[in-house]
Amino acid sequence: MATSWKHLVVTSALVLSLGFCFERPVYGYVDPGSSLLAYQSFSAVITGALFYFRHRLKSLFRKSQPGSQTSSQTSPESQSRKSS
Repeated sequence: MATSWKHLVVTSALVLSLGFCFERPVYGYVDPGSSLLAYQSFSAVITGALFYFRHRLKSLFRKSQPGSQTSSQTSPESQSRKSS
């Protein structure tokens, strides 16, 4: 395991040093609003996931009532409807 980390560190240092040795001028421009677009996309994904899983998240924080009925049990109202 230690050799794999050592290999990763040596490879990263080599790539970084070669990048500095062979740098060329880049004729590009990044608009300051680009990072805002990335932030907005990230926040939209997180908000959408929270909205999609909201019922599961609510059930994690709710305590189940000791006398509450599950969906497999029938209520007295539904039993009286079946008998009539």
